Amino acid sequence: MAVFLAVGSGQRGLCAETGRVPNIVLIMADDLGYGDLGCFGQREIETPQIDKLAAEGVRFTDHYSGSAVCAPSRCVLMTGLHTGHCYIRNNRPLPFEGNVPIPADSQTIAKLLRQAGYATACVGKWGLGYPGSEGDPIKQGFDLFFGYNCQRQAHSYYPPHLWRNDEKVILEGNLDGKQTQYSHDLLTAEALDFIRGHHARPFFLYVPYTIPHLQFQVPELGRYADKPWSENHKIQAAMISRMDRDVGRIVDLLGELGVDENTLVIFTSDNGPHGSGGTLEQFGAAGPLRAKKGSLYEGGIRVPMVARWPGKIKPGTTSDLVSGFQDMLPTFAELASLAVPKPTDGISFVPTLLGQPDQKEHEYLYWEFGSQRAVRLGHFKAVQSGAEKNPAGPIDLFDLAEDLGEQKNVAADHPEIIEKVRAVMNESHTYSEFFDLE
Repeated sequence: MAVFLAVGSGQRGLCAETGRVPNIVLIMADDLGYGDLGCFGQREIETPQIDKLAAEGVRFTDHYSGSAVCAPSRCVLMTGLHTGHCYIRNNRPLPFEGNVPIPADSQTIAKLLRQAGYATACVGKWGLGYPGSEGDPIKQGFDLFFGYNCQRQAHSYYPPHLWRNDEKVILEGNLDGKQTQYSHDLLTAEALDFIRGHHARPFFLYVPYTIPHLQFQVPELGRYADKPWSENHKIQAAMISRMDRDVGRIVDLLGELGVDENTLVIFTSDNGPHGSGGTLEQFGAAGPLRAKKGSLYEGGIRVPMVARWPGKIKPGTTSDLVSGFQDMLPTFAELASLAVPKPTDGISFVPTLLGQPDQKEHEYLYWEFGSQRAVRLGHFKAVQSGAEKNPAGPIDLFDLAEDLGEQKNVAADHPEIIEKVRAVMNESHTYSEFFDLE
């Protein structure tokens, strides 16, 4: 068995029992809201496997996605840079399959972990570079990619093809109007195969599932078939429960192979709920939060996150650490016993995972998306609209400790905080040729 030596300050990453760094499984839903899981208050949709993850690990109540929509959120996740610094800051369609690519020299989680000897795989939706481009996942540190390269293609769960590395995999069962090969099931099978084939060495498995992103499509309604709901509501619930089942299959396999005690499993979502078809109202998909996907109010960017690591994370714990997607890169670097590379806007949350007292905290979190900017500063949250036309324009301020739903603007009561927020917004934004405060 290989032994990986620490090259930085991440001594906590080495597992004394096995002499190797931990495996990391990062599962990310697509458009799953803060209120869509049982462990975050959902009452209609059943998510027993993810709830079990929370019960056996830690639930993060104040965790934030990288952005309010798909591509920039994934860019923040992969590069450790917030949307004032990272390359992709909004969704942008191309006239062909694929998305605007991140640069060839981008620092990514996969590149870092591969340097530490990890086998790396991305199974799901990529969205950071069209096939063959410099942003293609197999050029950004992944040994294996299987799934949707293009996020627009991922709108259908019965696509004509998926990609395996640089090979277009034709799904014959979905041609000529047929719908027999449900992409989510294919992704899960690939993820399980990767674990089976690589569990003898450290591995990083990134599973950016497409559920519950539109369209409303699922092979069967299961337990929801007889619910007195609309068809779309039944489908949405069945999609989420199907994903929940497969999260359980992944975790169960880790146990069967005897590697679960040396594997950190994290589950989260890429942004707030889409809210289409009345799902925001039917299921309370955003929970107590304001707005949904596309907004920098809490409902668009605060997302559920749970983490499980038997023997390392104390079961049944809850953390209110203010954290974001930019923190994944330094966290995983520390776990892999690598020095945290620069530049990064993230802070490792390994101390929180391990129940240690030396957790560093963000002075603030920053987002920009289209014409919106937002700052989380302690228990205050600031949101500005119309920044592209009037960057010195009004800023709304909310005290999340008293007003989680962001209903009462207290900006007039705290001019000193607004002044601080303006300084944060100015210092956090760097010019972007393609995405500058549109």
